[in-house]
Amino acid sequence: MTELTFAPMVDEDIEPVCALWRQCGLLRPWNDPMKDIEFARRGPQSDVLVAKTDNKVVASVMVGHDGHRGIVYYVSVDPNVQGKGYGKQVMAAAEDWLRARGVWKLNLLVRAENDAVRGFYEALGYQVEPRLCMARKLFDDEYEGISD
Repeated sequence: MTELTFAPMVDEDIEPVCALWRQCGLLRPWNDPMKDIEFARRGPQSDVLVAKTDNKVVASVMVGHDGHRGIVYYVSVDPNVQGKGYGKQVMAAAEDWLRARGVWKLNLLVRAENDAVRGFYEALGYQVEPRLCMARKLFDDEYEGISD
C-alpha cells in the first residue's frame, strides 16, 4: 500500500478537488463546493486536506471543529484507486489534524441509506451513538426548497 501524504489545500487544488468530489458522487444540488471550500479555508478551525500521487489529487477530506467536537465532510478517494487503503489514510489524516488541535472526539454524519459508507466507518471503529441530530436552516431564503 502506498502511503499518502496529506497537506492543506492550496489554490491550484480547488478545481481538481471539486472534480474529485463530483466523481465520487459527493455533491448535492444545494451544496456549492466552491463556497464550502472557501468557508473551510477561511479560519484556523477547519481546512481541506489533500493527497496527491504523480501530482494528481487522489484523496481529500474537509475537516474542522467547533471547539468541542470534530467533524469531516467530503471524504473522497479517486474511484480509480479505491480499495488500496486510501480511505483509511484519509480518516487517519483527519483524526491527526484534529488531535493536533486538542480535539478529542470526531462526530460523523452519514446518510441512513448509505450502507457501504457506514460499513467503512464501522470497520475503522466508529459506532452509532444514541443521539438525535437536529438542524435549523439559518438562511431560508438562500436555500429555499432544500431538504438535506
